[in-house]
Amino acid sequence: MKPWLITLLAFFIVLALPAGANAQTNPSAPDSEQDFIVPARPTFSNPAEFQKPGTLQLEYGYNANFHAPGISVAQDTPLALRFAASSRFLLELDSDVVISQSIPGGIRATGFGDMQLGIQGVLEHENRSCPGIAIAYYIKLPTASSSNGLGTGRVDHDFVALLSKKFNQTVVDINAIYLLAGRATDRGHASSAQGAIAISQNVTRRIGIQGEISGFSRNDLQPGAIFGLGVATYQVNERLVFDSGIRFGLNHNAPRVGVVAGFTVGISNLYGKNKK
Repeated sequence: MKPWLITLLAFFIVLALPAGANAQTNPSAPDSEQDFIVPARPTFSNPAEFQKPGTLQLEYGYNANFHAPGISVAQDTPLALRFAASSRFLLELDSDVVISQSIPGGIRATGFGDMQLGIQGVLEHENRSCPGIAIAYYIKLPTASSSNGLGTGRVDHDFVALLSKKFNQTVVDINAIYLLAGRATDRGHASSAQGAIAISQNVTRRIGIQGEISGFSRNDLQPGAIFGLGVATYQVNERLVFDSGIRFGLNHNAPRVGVVAGFTVGISNLYGKNKK
């Protein structure tokens, strides 16, 4: 399905759904009340806890990176489906619907990106004295073309530790990742470390800002890189949040600059009420 069609369908879904109170930005809500949606995009890190049980959450966006080593422009349209099976388990499907890379000389490759399946489990729900703590596992399915340079053609495994804590209207998310990536030119896997820390702040009832530092060490043929990200968000209602921002490369191996934009929408609550 074409990216513009997915976007259009998502907007029609939002218009058809009844809008409710803005639970996500309500500071008076009890700690035990889970938000209808909890956006994980566009930051590299994910929150330790997620949306209400039974809620199917769709995230869609556009990324563009400029002036990376050997690549003039890299673009992709990430799509994620996140389903809260219960208050402790989340199932996720990610895909780069379309990915495009241009190298100096005007040569460009465009096609489908890789897919990723994941499961996240909450070990400890956040309370006044303890942060939210979770672990997750993701497996990458190599659906992107390796012959066109859009992917490695190998299976990857991500093991993630997640920690989140809210301080008044400020939320801190920390992720530590161990990656086993299939080698592009040899058998076996290469291991590397990844990490990110993000800080989110509500400016008003609907407007928020986010800042993040993320990075990863060298893995097989991919050199290590460090990024900085600044994002502004706008919450339309409890079901829909828009985001946009700018990403900066903080070392010579990272793209010099990039832009991100997209939205998160709660499609439906399949359980009709909270399920523990």
